[in-house]
Amino acid sequence: MSAAKKKILLNAFNMNCIGHINHGLWTHPRDTSTNFNSLEYWTDLAKLLERGLFDGLFIADIVGVYDVYQGNVDVPLREAIQLPVNDPLMLVSAMAAVTRNLGFGLTANLTYEAPYLFARRLSTLDHLSRGRVGWNIVTGYLDSAARAMGLSEQLEHDRRYDQADEYLQVLYKLWEGSWEDDAVLNDPAQRLYAQPGKVHKVVHHGEFYDVEGYHLCQPSPQRTPVLFQAGSSERGLGFAGTHAECVFISGQNRAATREQVDKVRASAQKAGRDPADIKVFMGLNVIVGATEEAARAKHAEYLSYASPEAGVAHFAASTGIDFSQYEIDEPIQYVKSNAIQSATKNLRNNDWTRTRLLEQHALGGRYITVIGSAEQVADELESWIAETGLDGFNLTRLVTPESYEDFIELVIPELQKRGSYKTEYADGSLREKLFKRGARLPDEHIGTEYRARPVSPASRASSLLR
Repeated sequence: MSAAKKKILLNAFNMNCIGHINHGLWTHPRDTSTNFNSLEYWTDLAKLLERGLFDGLFIADIVGVYDVYQGNVDVPLREAIQLPVNDPLMLVSAMAAVTRNLGFGLTANLTYEAPYLFARRLSTLDHLSRGRVGWNIVTGYLDSAARAMGLSEQLEHDRRYDQADEYLQVLYKLWEGSWEDDAVLNDPAQRLYAQPGKVHKVVHHGEFYDVEGYHLCQPSPQRTPVLFQAGSSERGLGFAGTHAECVFISGQNRAATREQVDKVRASAQKAGRDPADIKVFMGLNVIVGATEEAARAKHAEYLSYASPEAGVAHFAASTGIDFSQYEIDEPIQYVKSNAIQSATKNLRNNDWTRTRLLEQHALGGRYITVIGSAEQVADELESWIAETGLDGFNLTRLVTPESYEDFIELVIPELQKRGSYKTEYADGSLREKLFKRGARLPDEHIGTEYRARPVSPASRASSLLR
């Protein structure tokens, strides 16, 4: 008997805004992304994705604006390049209410979130969703965000990860250590809801944070939400190996993607974890039709509405380089910056031009695009998984909700027929669904070092979680 096929994991990749990854397509007559301010837009999307058995809705976010290109926000405002952008966390309660299984990967920038209150917000959402919340940990890269939040500039790249390490320490202490598992009795007869001896004050005095207080929420189904991360620099990989359970990468070819996946697995092993304890997702565009001809016609149609310049303006902010300063065929000079290191990697040979960038961003973004019939798309997805070691994909939207509707109608049944995609949801929390194990962090994860230990009444007054 042949071994069972690896099941492909799928997140819908989205953002609480109009233009996310593939810019300009908000002008397409079938696109509804300008309705993003309405609750129905999001609840309808959640129901659609659950019908397609998606593992999660991964919601990106930024704090700040893309003001590098031309030194202003004119292009972002005209083309709605992640501006306006609303809070992603506010969407979850409504979407969780109309679904039972869909997970939610939520981006929040720790640089601008006080850990004590942020811990409460995530615990609250984990309670309300019955354990379906994940957190995409980001430290930020936009100088505009730093200025808007009262800072003269961002911390240096690696120092942001030093801060992130300590931030996670504080959160683990709050999520894992403040309340013991059996702290809550909920016993009206005894007038005893929570046992004082089993709820502990967190005391943390570190380089970046000073926190003294009790976690404001009783333990949620997962305690610590599923931890997502997307850094691919050496320091970012070290952080991922220590903390992340899901890592999001941006691949351009199979060989480079295989190398990235191997580095992520190695980072986990170096941190004393099982390399399989990290699921790796790659961003991907898919345009599918009943036939290859229909898919290619749709691709041509999408290209006519896309804005390559908007894509380049977005990319400029990712690199910290104002591409508008260069003539159309003038070589772009690599400049080391505090922006996204993986975004600047390909520019280091100084052989890129604006013409080449515009060609790369023809569809308004620079993710790989798979085009074809359901069978052809399934072939491509399966081969990417087999050849790179990926666990799944963050599927972008081009025209919304059409991109997801097409994928669910055509590709999902083909993958299911091949045994490459689930036919029903597993029970339990997001962590249980993704890893087929318990709802809480596994014992090997660093966060479990901060779990509460029973404290005797005599020593309760001096018990401090350090």
